[in-house]
Amino acid sequence: MTVAAMRAAEAAAIAAGTSALILMERAAAGAARAILAYAPARRATILCGPGNNGGDGYGIALLLSAAGVTVTVAADAPPMSEPAATMAQRWRDHGGAVVALADAPPAPLIIDALFGIGLSRPVPEDVQAVIDRLRGVGRVVAIDIVSGLHADTGQCLGEPFAAELTVAFGAAKPGHVLGDGASVTGRLAVIDIGVPLASTLRLTAPPRLVGPAPDTHKYARGWVMMVEGTNGHGGASGLTGLAALRCGAGLVTLASDDAGPMPALALMRRSDEEAAALLADPRMGAVVIGPGMEADARARGWLRRLQWAARPTVIDAGALRLLNASTLGIPAVLTPHEGEFAQLFGPVGSDRLAAVQAAAAKTGTVVLLKGRATIIAAPDGRAAINAHAAPWLATAGSGDVLAGMIAALLAQGHPLFESACAAAWLHGEAGRRLGPGGIADDLVASLPAVLSSL
Repeated sequence: MTVAAMRAAEAAAIAAGTSALILMERAAAGAARAILAYAPARRATILCGPGNNGGDGYGIALLLSAAGVTVTVAADAPPMSEPAATMAQRWRDHGGAVVALADAPPAPLIIDALFGIGLSRPVPEDVQAVIDRLRGVGRVVAIDIVSGLHADTGQCLGEPFAAELTVAFGAAKPGHVLGDGASVTGRLAVIDIGVPLASTLRLTAPPRLVGPAPDTHKYARGWVMMVEGTNGHGGASGLTGLAALRCGAGLVTLASDDAGPMPALALMRRSDEEAAALLADPRMGAVVIGPGMEADARARGWLRRLQWAARPTVIDAGALRLLNASTLGIPAVLTPHEGEFAQLFGPVGSDRLAAVQAAAAKTGTVVLLKGRATIIAAPDGRAAINAHAAPWLATAGSGDVLAGMIAALLAQGHPLFESACAAAWLHGEAGRRLGPGGIADDLVASLPAVLSSL
Protein backbone atom coordinates (compact mmCIF):
# COMPACT_ATOMS: atom_id res chain seq x y z
CA MET A 1 0.00 0.00 0.00
CA THR A 2 1.11 3.55 -0.60
CA VAL A 3 1.75 5.79 2.39
CA ALA A 4 -1.52 7.68 1.87
CA ALA A 5 -3.53 4.46 1.58
CA MET A 6 -1.93 2.96 4.68
CA ARG A 7 -2.54 6.09 6.72
CA ALA A 8 -6.16 6.20 5.56
CA ALA A 9 -6.63 2.56 6.58
CA GLU A 10 -5.14 3.23 10.01
CA ALA A 11 -7.34 6.32 10.45
CA ALA A 12 -10.41 4.28 9.56
CA ALA A 13 -9.44 1.60 12.10
CA ILE A 14 -9.00 4.24 14.79
CA ALA A 15 -12.34 5.83 13.91
CA ALA A 16 -13.95 2.40 14.21
CA GLY A 17 -12.75 2.06 17.79
CA THR A 18 -9.19 0.69 17.80
CA SER A 19 -6.99 3.24 19.53
CA ALA A 20 -3.73 4.45 18.01
CA LEU A 21 -1.94 3.21 21.15
CA ILE A 22 -3.24 -0.33 20.64
CA LEU A 23 -2.06 -0.25 17.03
CA MET A 24 1.39 0.88 18.17
CA GLU A 25 1.51 -1.82 20.84
CA ARG A 26 0.66 -4.45 18.22
CA ALA A 27 3.33 -3.06 15.90
CA ALA A 28 5.98 -3.12 18.62
CA ALA A 29 5.03 -6.66 19.69
CA GLY A 30 5.15 -7.97 16.10
CA ALA A 31 8.45 -6.25 15.41
CA ALA A 32 10.02 -7.58 18.61
CA ARG A 33 8.99 -11.14 17.73
CA ALA A 34 10.47 -10.78 14.24
CA ILE A 35 13.71 -9.33 15.59
CA LEU A 36 14.15 -12.09 18.16
CA ALA A 37 13.47 -14.71 15.48
CA TYR A 38 15.63 -13.35 12.67
CA ALA A 39 18.30 -11.20 14.30
CA PRO A 40 18.79 -12.18 17.95
CA ALA A 41 21.51 -10.35 19.87
CA ARG A 42 22.53 -9.74 23.48
CA ARG A 43 22.94 -5.99 23.01
CA ALA A 44 21.00 -3.56 20.83
CA THR A 45 21.05 0.13 20.07
CA ILE A 46 17.70 1.56 18.96
CA LEU A 47 17.76 4.86 17.08
CA CYS A 48 14.47 6.64 17.80
CA GLY A 49 13.08 9.63 15.94
CA PRO A 50 10.58 12.21 17.21
CA GLY A 51 7.48 10.70 15.53
CA ASN A 52 5.48 7.49 15.56
CA ASN A 53 8.38 5.49 14.13
CA GLY A 54 10.32 6.50 17.22
CA GLY A 55 7.34 5.47 19.35
CA ASP A 56 7.54 2.02 17.78
CA GLY A 57 11.23 1.99 18.71
CA TYR A 58 10.52 2.71 22.38
CA GLY A 59 7.89 -0.06 22.44
CA ILE A 60 10.36 -2.49 20.88
CA ALA A 61 12.99 -1.45 23.43
CA LEU A 62 10.65 -2.44 26.29
CA LEU A 63 9.92 -5.85 24.80
CA LEU A 64 13.51 -6.68 23.89
CA SER A 65 14.63 -5.63 27.35
CA ALA A 66 12.01 -7.92 28.88
CA ALA A 67 13.44 -10.72 26.74
CA GLY A 68 16.91 -10.21 28.25
CA VAL A 69 18.48 -7.97 25.61
CA THR A 70 20.60 -5.06 26.90
CA VAL A 71 19.05 -2.09 25.08
CA THR A 72 20.24 1.49 24.68
CA VAL A 73 17.86 4.00 23.11
CA ALA A 74 19.45 6.92 21.27
CA ALA A 75 17.23 9.95 20.68
CA ASP A 76 17.66 13.69 20.62
CA ALA A 77 14.19 14.47 21.96
CA PRO A 78 11.26 12.40 23.18
CA PRO A 79 8.15 12.31 20.97
CA MET A 80 5.63 15.03 21.75
CA SER A 81 2.52 13.51 20.16
CA GLU A 82 0.50 10.46 21.10
CA PRO A 83 0.77 7.52 21.15
CA ALA A 84 4.55 7.78 20.71
CA ALA A 85 4.86 10.00 23.81
CA THR A 86 3.23 7.30 25.96
CA MET A 87 5.62 4.66 24.63
CA ALA A 88 8.62 6.87 25.39
CA GLN A 89 7.34 7.52 28.92
CA ARG A 90 6.94 3.78 29.51
CA TRP A 91 10.58 3.29 28.55
CA ARG A 92 11.69 6.02 30.95
CA ASP A 93 9.47 4.60 33.74
CA HIS A 94 11.13 1.23 33.07
CA GLY A 95 14.48 2.91 33.81
CA GLY A 96 15.68 2.42 30.26
CA ALA A 97 18.82 4.16 29.09
CA VAL A 98 18.49 7.08 26.64
CA VAL A 99 21.49 8.84 25.12
CA ALA A 100 21.81 11.52 22.47
CA LEU A 101 21.85 10.32 18.86
CA ALA A 102 25.39 11.57 18.47
CA ASP A 103 26.40 9.28 21.34
CA ALA A 104 24.60 6.17 20.06
CA PRO A 105 26.92 3.27 20.94
CA PRO A 106 27.88 0.55 18.45
CA ALA A 107 26.14 -2.76 19.13
CA PRO A 108 25.73 -6.16 17.50
CA LEU A 109 22.18 -5.09 16.62
CA ILE A 110 21.20 -1.62 15.34
CA ILE A 111 17.48 -0.90 15.09
CA ASP A 112 16.52 2.00 12.83
CA ALA A 113 13.33 3.65 14.16
CA LEU A 114 14.20 7.17 13.07
CA PHE A 115 11.73 8.30 10.40
CA GLY A 116 9.71 5.45 8.94
CA ILE A 117 7.36 5.85 5.99
CA GLY A 118 6.65 9.54 6.52
CA LEU A 119 9.98 10.91 5.31
CA SER A 120 9.72 13.03 2.14
CA ARG A 121 12.74 15.31 2.59
CA PRO A 122 16.49 14.69 2.77
CA VAL A 123 17.79 13.15 5.98
CA PRO A 124 19.20 15.90 8.26
CA GLU A 125 22.99 16.09 8.17
CA ASP A 126 23.42 15.34 11.88
CA VAL A 127 21.25 12.22 11.62
CA GLN A 128 23.05 11.12 8.47
CA ALA A 129 26.32 11.42 10.37
CA VAL A 130 25.03 8.97 13.00
CA ILE A 131 23.94 6.51 10.30
CA ASP A 132 27.33 6.77 8.62
CA ARG A 133 29.20 6.24 11.90
CA LEU A 134 27.24 3.10 12.77
CA ARG A 135 27.19 1.65 9.27
CA GLY A 136 28.77 -1.79 9.20
CA VAL A 137 29.18 -2.20 12.97
CA GLY A 138 26.26 -4.60 13.49
CA ARG A 139 23.20 -6.22 11.98
CA VAL A 140 20.60 -3.61 11.02
CA VAL A 141 16.84 -3.97 11.40
CA ALA A 142 14.65 -1.22 9.97
CA ILE A 143 11.25 -0.45 11.43
CA ASP A 144 8.66 -0.04 8.64
CA ILE A 145 11.32 1.19 6.18
CA VAL A 146 14.97 2.19 6.35
CA SER A 147 15.36 5.85 7.19
CA GLY A 148 16.26 7.86 4.13
CA LEU A 149 14.16 5.86 1.66
CA HIS A 150 10.97 7.29 0.15
CA ALA A 151 8.25 4.78 0.96
CA ASP A 152 6.27 5.35 -2.24
CA THR A 153 9.07 5.52 -4.81
CA GLY A 154 12.14 3.80 -3.33
CA GLN A 155 14.16 6.98 -4.00
CA CYS A 156 17.03 7.59 -1.62
CA LEU A 157 16.71 10.81 0.39
CA GLY A 158 20.10 10.24 1.97
CA GLU A 159 22.42 7.29 2.39
CA PRO A 160 20.38 4.80 4.40
CA PHE A 161 21.52 1.68 6.18
CA ALA A 162 21.43 -1.54 4.21
CA ALA A 163 19.11 -3.49 6.49
CA GLU A 164 19.30 -7.22 7.01
CA LEU A 165 15.62 -7.21 8.00
CA THR A 166 12.84 -4.67 7.52
CA VAL A 167 9.69 -5.06 9.59
CA ALA A 168 6.74 -3.42 7.82
CA PHE A 169 3.36 -2.85 9.44
CA GLY A 170 0.09 -3.73 7.76
CA ALA A 171 1.42 -4.07 4.22
CA ALA A 172 4.54 -3.76 2.16
CA LYS A 173 5.14 -0.32 0.65
CA PRO A 174 6.20 0.33 -2.95
CA GLY A 175 9.51 1.76 -1.75
CA HIS A 176 10.48 -1.62 -0.30
CA VAL A 177 10.85 -3.07 -3.79
CA LEU A 178 11.19 -0.11 -6.17
CA GLY A 179 14.29 1.95 -6.87
CA ASP A 180 16.97 1.65 -4.21
CA GLY A 181 14.56 -0.16 -1.90
CA ALA A 182 15.41 -3.49 -3.46
CA SER A 183 19.05 -3.05 -2.37
CA VAL A 184 18.60 -1.80 1.19
CA THR A 185 15.41 -3.43 2.49
CA GLY A 186 16.86 -6.88 3.10
CA ARG A 187 14.42 -9.54 4.21
CA LEU A 188 10.91 -8.10 4.46
CA ALA A 189 8.59 -9.19 7.26
CA VAL A 190 5.05 -7.79 7.12
CA ILE A 191 3.28 -7.64 10.48
CA ASP A 192 -0.50 -7.73 10.74
CA ILE A 193 -1.56 -5.05 13.22
CA GLY A 194 -5.29 -5.61 12.83
CA VAL A 195 -6.00 -2.83 10.33
CA PRO A 196 -8.49 -3.85 7.60
CA LEU A 197 -6.81 -3.32 4.23
CA ALA A 198 -8.18 -2.91 0.72
CA SER A 199 -5.69 -2.10 -2.00
CA THR A 200 -5.52 -2.08 -5.80
CA LEU A 201 -1.75 -2.58 -5.55
CA ARG A 202 -0.07 -5.93 -4.97
CA LEU A 203 3.11 -7.89 -5.36
CA THR A 204 3.10 -10.64 -7.97
CA ALA A 205 2.97 -14.21 -6.68
CA PRO A 206 3.29 -17.70 -8.14
CA PRO A 207 0.27 -18.02 -10.44
CA ARG A 208 -2.36 -20.71 -10.09
CA LEU A 209 -2.55 -22.26 -13.54
CA VAL A 210 -4.83 -25.17 -14.43
CA GLY A 211 -3.40 -27.76 -16.78
CA PRO A 212 -5.16 -28.91 -19.96
CA ALA A 213 -8.11 -31.28 -19.78
CA PRO A 214 -7.48 -34.91 -20.79
CA ASP A 215 -9.49 -34.49 -24.01
CA THR A 216 -7.96 -31.18 -25.05
CA HIS A 217 -6.52 -30.33 -28.47
CA LYS A 218 -4.03 -27.78 -29.76
CA TYR A 219 -6.58 -25.07 -30.50
CA ALA A 220 -8.17 -25.46 -27.08
CA ARG A 221 -4.75 -24.97 -25.49
CA GLY A 222 -4.42 -21.58 -27.16
CA TRP A 223 -3.50 -20.33 -30.64
CA VAL A 224 -0.96 -17.52 -30.86
CA MET A 225 0.00 -15.55 -33.93
CA MET A 226 3.48 -14.03 -33.93
CA VAL A 227 3.92 -11.25 -36.51
CA GLU A 228 7.56 -11.78 -37.46
CA GLY A 229 10.01 -8.95 -37.62
CA THR A 230 12.13 -7.70 -40.45
CA ASN A 231 14.12 -10.19 -42.51
CA GLY A 232 17.42 -10.78 -40.76
CA HIS A 233 15.88 -10.17 -37.31
CA GLY A 234 14.04 -13.46 -37.04
CA GLY A 235 15.83 -14.50 -33.87
CA ALA A 236 13.61 -12.25 -31.76
CA SER A 237 10.45 -13.60 -33.39
CA GLY A 238 11.67 -17.16 -32.96
CA LEU A 239 12.29 -16.66 -29.24
CA THR A 240 8.83 -15.15 -28.82
CA GLY A 241 7.12 -17.96 -30.68
CA LEU A 242 9.02 -20.70 -28.86
CA ALA A 243 8.34 -19.06 -25.50
CA ALA A 244 4.61 -19.06 -26.29
CA LEU A 245 4.76 -22.79 -27.04
CA ARG A 246 6.82 -23.57 -23.94
CA CYS A 247 4.39 -21.54 -21.82
CA GLY A 248 1.50 -23.75 -22.85
CA ALA A 249 0.13 -22.51 -26.17
CA GLY A 250 -0.99 -25.36 -28.38
CA LEU A 251 -0.17 -23.70 -31.68
CA VAL A 252 1.96 -20.74 -32.80
CA THR A 253 1.74 -19.32 -36.31
CA LEU A 254 4.47 -17.01 -37.58
CA ALA A 255 3.17 -14.32 -39.94
CA SER A 256 5.80 -13.35 -42.52
CA ASP A 257 6.74 -13.47 -46.18
CA ASP A 258 10.26 -14.44 -45.13
CA ALA A 259 11.41 -17.66 -46.73
CA GLY A 260 14.30 -18.14 -44.32
CA PRO A 261 14.81 -21.14 -42.03
CA MET A 262 12.24 -21.81 -39.32
CA PRO A 263 13.35 -21.30 -35.70
CA ALA A 264 11.84 -24.68 -34.77
CA LEU A 265 9.89 -27.45 -36.43
CA ALA A 266 7.01 -26.95 -34.00
CA LEU A 267 6.34 -23.44 -35.37
CA MET A 268 4.27 -22.80 -38.48
CA ARG A 269 4.71 -19.95 -40.94
CA ARG A 270 2.09 -18.28 -43.11
CA SER A 271 2.44 -15.37 -45.51
CA ASP A 272 1.20 -11.99 -44.34
CA GLU A 273 -1.86 -12.31 -46.54
CA GLU A 274 -2.68 -15.82 -45.31
CA ALA A 275 -2.07 -14.85 -41.69
CA ALA A 276 -4.26 -11.75 -41.95
CA ALA A 277 -7.14 -13.98 -43.04
CA LEU A 278 -6.60 -16.17 -39.98
CA LEU A 279 -7.48 -13.24 -37.70
CA ALA A 280 -11.13 -13.93 -38.51
CA ASP A 281 -10.87 -17.47 -37.13
CA PRO A 282 -12.60 -17.51 -33.72
CA ARG A 283 -10.00 -19.99 -32.45
CA MET A 284 -7.24 -17.36 -32.72
CA GLY A 285 -6.49 -16.50 -29.10
CA ALA A 286 -3.77 -13.82 -29.07
CA VAL A 287 -1.30 -11.95 -31.25
CA VAL A 288 2.23 -10.68 -30.60
CA ILE A 289 3.73 -7.89 -32.67
CA GLY A 290 7.01 -6.01 -32.33
CA PRO A 291 9.95 -8.31 -31.59
CA GLY A 292 12.55 -7.90 -34.34
CA MET A 293 10.27 -5.46 -36.18
CA GLU A 294 11.16 -2.16 -37.83
CA ALA A 295 8.77 0.78 -37.55
CA ASP A 296 7.87 0.64 -41.24
CA ALA A 297 4.85 0.47 -43.56
CA ARG A 298 4.41 -3.27 -43.00
CA ALA A 299 4.28 -2.83 -39.25
CA ARG A 300 1.74 0.01 -39.60
CA GLY A 301 -0.41 -2.19 -41.80
CA TRP A 302 -0.35 -5.00 -39.27
CA LEU A 303 -1.29 -2.66 -36.44
CA ARG A 304 -4.31 -1.49 -38.45
CA ARG A 305 -5.33 -5.12 -39.05
CA LEU A 306 -5.01 -5.90 -35.36
CA GLN A 307 -7.12 -2.90 -34.39
CA TRP A 308 -9.82 -4.21 -36.72
CA ALA A 309 -9.55 -7.79 -35.43
CA ALA A 310 -9.56 -6.74 -31.75
CA ARG A 311 -7.76 -9.90 -30.61
CA PRO A 312 -5.85 -9.77 -27.32
CA THR A 313 -2.50 -8.36 -28.43
CA VAL A 314 0.98 -8.04 -26.94
CA ILE A 315 2.74 -4.98 -28.37
CA ASP A 316 6.49 -4.93 -27.87
CA ALA A 317 9.76 -3.49 -29.20
CA GLY A 318 9.52 -2.12 -32.76
CA ALA A 319 5.72 -1.91 -32.79
CA LEU A 320 5.76 0.35 -29.72
CA ARG A 321 7.52 3.03 -31.75
CA LEU A 322 4.47 3.32 -33.99
CA LEU A 323 2.02 4.04 -31.20
CA ASN A 324 1.01 7.35 -29.74
CA ALA A 325 0.07 7.94 -26.14
CA SER A 326 -3.68 7.67 -26.67
CA THR A 327 -6.42 5.07 -26.38
CA LEU A 328 -5.76 2.12 -28.69
CA GLY A 329 -9.23 0.63 -28.68
CA ILE A 330 -8.06 -2.99 -28.54
CA PRO A 331 -7.39 -5.38 -25.64
CA ALA A 332 -3.62 -5.07 -25.39
CA VAL A 333 -0.58 -5.41 -23.17
CA LEU A 334 2.23 -2.94 -23.90
CA THR A 335 5.67 -4.13 -22.76
CA PRO A 336 8.14 -1.23 -23.00
CA HIS A 337 11.53 -0.90 -21.37
CA GLU A 338 12.32 2.51 -19.90
CA GLY A 339 13.57 4.05 -23.16
CA GLU A 340 10.50 2.93 -25.10
CA PHE A 341 8.26 4.14 -22.28
CA ALA A 342 9.90 7.58 -22.37
CA GLN A 343 9.39 7.80 -26.14
CA LEU A 344 5.69 7.08 -25.71
CA PHE A 345 4.80 8.81 -22.48
CA GLY A 346 7.75 10.99 -21.48
CA PRO A 347 10.40 10.32 -18.82
CA VAL A 348 9.37 7.86 -16.14
CA GLY A 349 10.56 10.13 -13.34
CA SER A 350 11.09 9.20 -9.71
CA ASP A 351 7.56 7.84 -9.15
CA ARG A 352 7.61 4.90 -11.55
CA LEU A 353 4.43 3.39 -10.20
CA ALA A 354 2.39 6.54 -10.77
CA ALA A 355 3.86 6.96 -14.26
CA VAL A 356 2.87 3.44 -15.34
CA GLN A 357 -0.60 3.81 -13.85
CA ALA A 358 -1.08 7.06 -15.76
CA ALA A 359 0.08 5.43 -19.01
CA ALA A 360 -2.38 2.55 -18.57
CA ALA A 361 -5.25 4.94 -17.91
CA LYS A 362 -4.36 7.09 -20.93
CA THR A 363 -4.09 4.22 -23.42
CA GLY A 364 -6.79 1.97 -22.03
CA THR A 365 -4.31 -0.91 -22.05
CA VAL A 366 -2.31 -2.93 -19.58
CA VAL A 367 1.19 -1.43 -19.44
CA LEU A 368 4.14 -3.53 -18.25
CA LEU A 369 7.28 -1.48 -17.64
CA LYS A 370 10.26 -3.80 -17.65
CA GLY A 371 13.08 -3.21 -15.20
CA ARG A 372 14.72 -4.41 -12.03
CA ALA A 373 11.27 -4.35 -10.47
CA THR A 374 8.71 -4.72 -13.24
CA ILE A 375 5.54 -2.66 -12.82
CA ILE A 376 2.24 -3.76 -14.34
CA ALA A 377 -0.76 -1.42 -14.40
CA ALA A 378 -4.31 -1.80 -15.70
CA PRO A 379 -6.51 1.07 -16.89
CA ASP A 380 -8.93 0.49 -14.00
CA GLY A 381 -6.25 1.47 -11.46
CA ARG A 382 -4.99 -1.97 -10.45
CA ALA A 383 -1.23 -2.32 -10.34
CA ALA A 384 1.33 -4.94 -9.42
CA ILE A 385 5.05 -4.94 -8.78
CA ASN A 386 7.12 -7.96 -9.73
CA ALA A 387 10.18 -8.06 -7.49
CA HIS A 388 10.70 -11.75 -8.26
CA ALA A 389 13.48 -11.26 -10.78
CA ALA A 390 17.19 -11.84 -11.30
CA PRO A 391 20.10 -9.96 -12.91
CA TRP A 392 20.53 -12.87 -15.34
CA LEU A 393 17.45 -11.57 -17.17
CA ALA A 394 19.51 -8.64 -18.46
CA THR A 395 20.40 -10.47 -21.65
CA ALA A 396 19.47 -10.04 -25.30
CA GLY A 397 16.14 -11.65 -26.15
CA SER A 398 14.84 -11.83 -22.59
CA GLY A 399 12.05 -9.35 -23.35
CA ASP A 400 11.07 -11.29 -26.47
CA VAL A 401 10.61 -14.37 -24.29
CA LEU A 402 8.39 -12.42 -21.89
CA ALA A 403 6.19 -11.21 -24.77
CA GLY A 404 5.63 -14.77 -25.93
CA MET A 405 4.78 -15.92 -22.43
CA ILE A 406 2.15 -13.21 -21.99
CA ALA A 407 0.62 -14.11 -25.37
CA ALA A 408 0.42 -17.80 -24.43
CA LEU A 409 -1.50 -17.01 -21.25
CA LEU A 410 -3.82 -14.66 -23.14
CA ALA A 411 -4.50 -17.35 -25.74
CA GLN A 412 -5.40 -19.75 -22.94
CA GLY A 413 -8.15 -17.36 -21.84
CA HIS A 414 -6.52 -15.51 -18.96
CA PRO A 415 -7.38 -11.78 -18.61
CA LEU A 416 -4.90 -9.13 -19.72
CA PHE A 417 -3.71 -7.90 -16.32
CA GLU A 418 -3.54 -11.37 -14.79
CA SER A 419 -1.63 -12.71 -17.81
CA ALA A 420 0.96 -9.94 -17.57
CA CYS A 421 1.40 -10.47 -13.81
CA ALA A 422 1.69 -14.25 -14.09
CA ALA A 423 4.14 -14.07 -16.99
CA ALA A 424 6.30 -11.54 -15.15
CA TRP A 425 6.58 -13.84 -12.12
CA LEU A 426 7.27 -16.94 -14.25
CA HIS A 427 9.86 -14.99 -16.27
CA GLY A 428 11.56 -13.96 -13.04
CA GLU A 429 11.56 -17.53 -11.76
CA ALA A 430 13.11 -18.74 -15.03
CA GLY A 431 15.76 -16.02 -14.66
CA ARG A 432 16.58 -17.14 -11.13
CA ARG A 433 17.11 -20.67 -12.36
CA LEU A 434 19.13 -19.45 -15.35
CA GLY A 435 22.18 -18.32 -13.40
CA PRO A 436 25.39 -16.88 -14.85
CA GLY A 437 26.17 -17.65 -18.46
CA GLY A 438 22.57 -18.30 -19.42
CA ILE A 439 21.04 -16.82 -22.56
CA ALA A 440 17.48 -16.20 -23.71
CA ASP A 441 17.34 -19.59 -25.43
CA ASP A 442 17.97 -21.17 -22.03
CA LEU A 443 15.11 -19.14 -20.57
CA VAL A 444 12.74 -20.69 -23.09
CA ALA A 445 14.07 -24.18 -22.40
CA SER A 446 13.57 -23.76 -18.63
CA LEU A 447 9.87 -22.87 -18.83
CA PRO A 448 8.48 -26.44 -18.68
CA ALA A 449 10.36 -27.05 -15.42
CA VAL A 450 9.17 -23.73 -14.01
CA LEU A 451 5.55 -24.53 -14.87
CA SER A 452 5.87 -28.06 -13.48
CA SER A 453 7.07 -26.69 -10.14
CA LEU A 454 3.92 -24.62 -9.52
